[in-house]
Amino acid sequence: MKYISFSALTLCLLAVTVQVQAQDAPLAPEQVISAYREYKEIGSLSIRVPTVIEVPFNTESMERTDFAVWNQATNIFEPSFFRQGIASASIALSSDLPPLEGRLPNMLDTDERTSAEFRLPDDAWGQVTLTLSSTAPVTASSLTLLLDDHVALPLTAEIRALVNGTDKIVLAKSKVQSSTISFPRTTAKTWTVSLTYGQPLRITELRLNQENATPFIRSLRFLAQPGTTYRIYFNPDRRVAAKVGESGDLASAKDVLPIGGSPTQPNLAYRIADSDGDSIPDVQDNCVSIANPDQQDLNGNGRGDVCDDFDQDGIINSKDNCPNLPNRDQKDSDSDGIGDVCDVQESRVTERLPWLPWAGMGAAAVVLVVLVALTLRSGKTTPPTDPSKES
Repeated sequence: MKYISFSALTLCLLAVTVQVQAQDAPLAPEQVISAYREYKEIGSLSIRVPTVIEVPFNTESMERTDFAVWNQATNIFEPSFFRQGIASASIALSSDLPPLEGRLPNMLDTDERTSAEFRLPDDAWGQVTLTLSSTAPVTASSLTLLLDDHVALPLTAEIRALVNGTDKIVLAKSKVQSSTISFPRTTAKTWTVSLTYGQPLRITELRLNQENATPFIRSLRFLAQPGTTYRIYFNPDRRVAAKVGESGDLASAKDVLPIGGSPTQPNLAYRIADSDGDSIPDVQDNCVSIANPDQQDLNGNGRGDVCDDFDQDGIINSKDNCPNLPNRDQKDSDSDGIGDVCDVQESRVTERLPWLPWAGMGAAAVVLVVLVALTLRSGKTTPPTDPSKES
């Protein structure tokens, strides 16, 4: 069993920019806005020159710390800077996976751009058991599994805790309905999380939401212009790349103007992530990348049939010209869309009756000869005499 330990994180300020990395292509504004679940309105401020303002986000519940600041005068996104203070006990992860499997530290590095990936067996559900331990008792009533983009939730979760020396089930094996899993309030130093999954699983952050930790200190900075109103979108369900202009030094800015928090409002333009457009949200889709609104899963392995591989030939069913028999070469001699290995009876009449095309060509040749003969004969026929010209 492999143990990976992390030193205690003391209360500190971590600066996190919300500008997306260069490899992410910027999206259209409406696509960016549709990814966010909530927003705050920032009205016209009593400022006479461009001023860096700081908006508190201490009490808001957020799975992701991505923001998009929309300038309502220019209809563009503004650069912003998010900072937060984190207080957390030392946490260690253990797993019976091979040492490099999953890149386990990525789940506890507070970086939402890194992830731990757990492989999926070819012919069964995936299973993983993770152990969280702390140097001091942790009180919690929820666990958040922050997933990478285009990834479905695990199928089931079971959570156990070592309470006063007794291994206690705090959440019996249950179907996972959302990224945050709730359970009765429990205090323990050691927690065990068991997950089953039907598709490849990538977790960016695993958070045991500590109720007895020092509260978060979180705020967002951006450069505000006089006489301008803004809308701050936050709490997205996926990573988005908002196109922004050049940013000043918001982290070290002087004369920062703190403002009070405005009410949180639901974003009516929000649309839950659905990568394949089949009306099934990614987190609940048994085949995230290929449209399958029927969610058919004949073998009950948690993977939709369209992205399963029944014959284990390395080609998923929806792209396999013979999904029930292995044929890695996908050979299809008659180009009828059915692989030779399972094309027992030819599907076209001309394939079942190979003589038919020749008979057809012969018949066409006979007709052509008859037509030519008739044409020649009609050309030799003497035209009739006009009776009016006879003497």
